[in-house]
Amino acid sequence: MTAGELLALATDIAREAGEMLLAKRPARPEVLATKSSPTDVVTALDKAAEELIRARIGQARPGDAVLGEEGGDTPGEGGARWIVDPIDGTVNFLYGLPDWAVSIGVEVDGEIVAGVVNNIPRGQLFSAAKGEGAWLDGERLWCNTGVPLDRALVATGFGYGADRRRVQAEVLAQVMPRIRDIRRSGSCAIDLCSVAAGRVDAYFERGTNYWDHAAGGLIAAEAGARIDGLYGRPVHPDLVMCAAPGLFEELHDLLAPLDPDHD
Repeated sequence: MTAGELLALATDIAREAGEMLLAKRPARPEVLATKSSPTDVVTALDKAAEELIRARIGQARPGDAVLGEEGGDTPGEGGARWIVDPIDGTVNFLYGLPDWAVSIGVEVDGEIVAGVVNNIPRGQLFSAAKGEGAWLDGERLWCNTGVPLDRALVATGFGYGADRRRVQAEVLAQVMPRIRDIRRSGSCAIDLCSVAAGRVDAYFERGTNYWDHAAGGLIAAEAGARIDGLYGRPVHPDLVMCAAPGLFEELHDLLAPLDPDHD
């Protein structure tokens, strides 16, 4: 399959999973378990959505590998690996807030070539195929350019552990006086899509996982943004940053002396 064909399949699956989640979400979903801490929750519908996604991938592409937030890494003999976050923004989903999404990226030879982020409550589906641009429901996306750091609207997120949050708050206290303002959606995938759509100018966060940013990172990059870690390193759980070239470097130089990649 081409990147476009993989994207079409990922889009169909993300739509189906999103419709299931929207139809089955009760007024207050029950928490099935906690993950890293009592504030890091997983719902029964998280698991149901990933099971549906895995089943659809298996039907269409038997043998492909799947890495999912809930089900872990399933090796495969096929030519692709699917990177799945069934609900990015689980706490938002739990509380009935509108910023949560089904995120599916497709990796070929170690590179994400297709990605879809389906923000179901808002009825917005972001997508990208490698080299073919980023799109929102048929409209081409471009990130904001030419924005200086002191005028930048910057998205971020926070970890689940108390020690990490304490450090993140200290970093943020140093960042806030140097930028326009901060936004916090509660979903890495949606934050990256917001950079792509020009709804925020930049994004940074410590503690994201591959499934959080695989699809959204491609969408942001295809919209003209740069996405990397500190000091030219690839995106890593230690830190992810995303912004248009120019602003990216300014944000990097602001963050680097603050040691934002430690707890």
